[in-house]
Amino acid sequence: MTTFELDRQSLLVLDKIVAAAGHQDLTRPTPCAGWTLADLLRHQVSENHAFAEAVRNGVAADWDAGRLGEDAYASYAASVDDFLTAFGEEGALDRELKIHEIGPLPAEIAAAMHLVDTVAHGWDLAKTLGVPYEPVPEAVHAALEFAAMIPADPAAREAGGTFAAIVDVPADASEFDRFLALLGRDPGWQVS
Repeated sequence: MTTFELDRQSLLVLDKIVAAAGHQDLTRPTPCAGWTLADLLRHQVSENHAFAEAVRNGVAADWDAGRLGEDAYASYAASVDDFLTAFGEEGALDRELKIHEIGPLPAEIAAAMHLVDTVAHGWDLAKTLGVPYEPVPEAVHAALEFAAMIPADPAAREAGGTFAAIVDVPADASEFDRFLALLGRDPGWQVS
């Protein structure tokens, strides 16, 4: 199964979580330090549209242009449709594009980057809302393999501003917990 197909399946899992969130939930804290649910959803909307623009045009003009508007779910769903349509186009995965300041790189690698984001943010959403999260096992495995390539050096992570320091987990931790730890997330995080 392609990375894009794993991402598509993972986005279906997230759709159910986001659809269940109400307007009153938007101020809830998330595992992403300093972000509310509204901030997290706006980030996802921005990234989904930016990835779509990048695969269509080689680069996205603005990686932080997403807006939630009056209906956060509708904005989120539209961004997912945009991403899936763009990456699902004939030959899209054979293109090269630039992600933020990275690239040009193959669209297939960009799809893997998006998969990592999707799987991680699915957990963020579920934890924020206190609902179960059952990610696609094959997607977790693929995301873990990609996350293992992210530099572990704390200074490099801080400079990039994307990931917190790797979290220690037991040697027998699940693939999913190891994935979260590689991204700097504490698998035991709970809303305070």
